[in-house]
Amino acid sequence: MLKQFQKTLLVVSIFLVAFTLMVSNSAFATEKLSGPAKDFTLKSRSGKNIRLAEQKGNVVLINFWASWCAPCRQEMPKLEELHNKYKDLGFVLLGINLDATPDLSKKLLKDIKVTFPVLFDPENEVSEAYNVESMPTTVIVDKNGNWRFLHKGYQPGYENDYADQVKQLLRE
Repeated sequence: MLKQFQKTLLVVSIFLVAFTLMVSNSAFATEKLSGPAKDFTLKSRSGKNIRLAEQKGNVVLINFWASWCAPCRQEMPKLEELHNKYKDLGFVLLGINLDATPDLSKKLLKDIKVTFPVLFDPENEVSEAYNVESMPTTVIVDKNGNWRFLHKGYQPGYENDYADQVKQLLRE
């Protein structure tokens, strides 16, 4: 009887540890941030310079990506859907490409069509200022230009979190 109880206790303990790890990992998928987002100006694929400070009054999703990043490629169509859904409501999506040369991203963008602005950071100045540690990295900035949410990496379903957070910030 005691051995059966010990086995059951062990199974329950393993389950609780696994559940705790799963919950804590998902909690780190999104981090809440505060304080002013760091301003930057980068050249877009249209040749126009885009400055973050000029987007004040809009909710801005900044997505750092690279052509070699498989999750980035998987996420791009979902970002395009988000862009199309909220762009007329005060939402701006900026894709910041970190490839060493813009030609690599331009080649990828022939296959994955997006209409949101794609900016180039080949020297990684902006990604370093934003402490980008994993690819992709997504930062959401509120209408006042403040950091609000940080997402590291991408897994299917993260775009639902982005949408919920964008809607929250659009209502504020």
